[in-house]
Amino acid sequence: MFRKALLILSGNAFASLLLLARTLIVARLISVEDFGIAATFAISMAVVEMMSALGLQQQIVQAKDGNDPRLQAGLQGFQLLRGVVAGLVLFLLAGPIARLLNVEEVTWAYQLLALVPVLNALVHFDIYRLNRTMVFLPGILTGVVPAAVSLAVVWPLAVWFGDWRVMLWAILAQAVVTVLTSHLVAERPYRLLFDRQIMAQSFRFGWPLLANGVLLFLVFNGEKLIVGRELGMAELAIFSMGITLTLTPTLVMAKSLQSFFLPQLSALQSGAPVQAHRGHDFGLVARATLQAGLLVGTVLVVAVLLVGDPLVHVLLGPKYAELVPLLAGLAVMQALRVFKSGGSIVALASGQTENAVVANLVRVALLPVAWVVVQQGGGLVEVLWIAIAGEAIGFAVSLVLVRYRVGLSMRPLVLCLGLTAALMAVSAAGFAQHSTLQASPMLNWEVAGLALVLLGALIYSMRDLRHYAARRLTTTFSE
Repeated sequence: MFRKALLILSGNAFASLLLLARTLIVARLISVEDFGIAATFAISMAVVEMMSALGLQQQIVQAKDGNDPRLQAGLQGFQLLRGVVAGLVLFLLAGPIARLLNVEEVTWAYQLLALVPVLNALVHFDIYRLNRTMVFLPGILTGVVPAAVSLAVVWPLAVWFGDWRVMLWAILAQAVVTVLTSHLVAERPYRLLFDRQIMAQSFRFGWPLLANGVLLFLVFNGEKLIVGRELGMAELAIFSMGITLTLTPTLVMAKSLQSFFLPQLSALQSGAPVQAHRGHDFGLVARATLQAGLLVGTVLVVAVLLVGDPLVHVLLGPKYAELVPLLAGLAVMQALRVFKSGGSIVALASGQTENAVVANLVRVALLPVAWVVVQQGGGLVEVLWIAIAGEAIGFAVSLVLVRYRVGLSMRPLVLCLGLTAALMAVSAAGFAQHSTLQASPMLNWEVAGLALVLLGALIYSMRDLRHYAARRLTTTFSE
């Protein structure tokens, strides 16, 4: 079990580290304003992804018949159709997006990025299907190799262009190599099937994920759009870099948690033949999943409190000094966001794809509040406080949904949740003091020390996760 978990985590972490290095190098090589423009490329692609995310990759893992070659071919056909439509939409939206962000001179770049969703739609689904039997290496290679190539081309592109175009061509290179790698590591031949019945089945499974994709776009990019439009490209660069530094590790861990726990929970819920370790039941593994999400988020917060300030100075230099007072708030926001991933995985394994939509609604509902606050003179600090409030309420909603829709008892988690709340409160207090520029270095260390003590107590309280890990075996579909 530990070998598989380590493989997933190290593979996802390495791929994300390569992409983070790409982002940091580009930020050092170009101006802050140019990096702000480069940051909008991710927003433009997310516009399309939010409108076409049907969770087909999760469906092939969760479905009882996910190993069926015909279903796989149907999902790949539906994915290609989805990608072509998404690319066309992005091409048509290029002008409006550029005007919204006040960068009309880069309209052609957004049009060129319309190739990315089409390329992504050609990825071979074997890298997801193999997860059903806890085989993760092909998927990991499909993440690592393209990221390495994308990083490698940054320096020659910087010499050639020296501006935001570096990121544009690095993104396109990554998309091309992703498709090639997924086909090289696949076991089955690549087949496409356009089957109405499979498409209808996929849409029934995925429409809540599609709705959640819209919400996730607003969650991940809503504040960026507000900051970019109202405060300018330089402020957007600072904010986007802070999001990148804190979101990257949480996405790595959340993706790893889903890859590791979703096949096991799905197998336990499916009624299909499984290879299960004695003593593993859905309740134990589900509570372990929730506790793993709490652990991931709290470790991020403590790490940022301990090393965030010097890390920014070393990696980015004085150009991004304004980011330092925001780090603790960004970490708290991302931690609350990753807390929800545990509940989403449990609900997804139960076929309840609507839970994530409801949990994110509160967060999205506060975006207009942030816009009004910025228009009335607010800055990045105020935007972050509103985001933190939205994520905290959304996490509470996600727990209620897991309790009453999945039927998972929260009683064994009371102590864990209490210690998590205490750690978040201490960290938020540290952000409040640091963001006013009134906190002394000694005070920062006191906050970090107290958070570290609470983290130790939290880990000790995670009985289900410790008991699950002690058994060292996983549950899989019998295929």
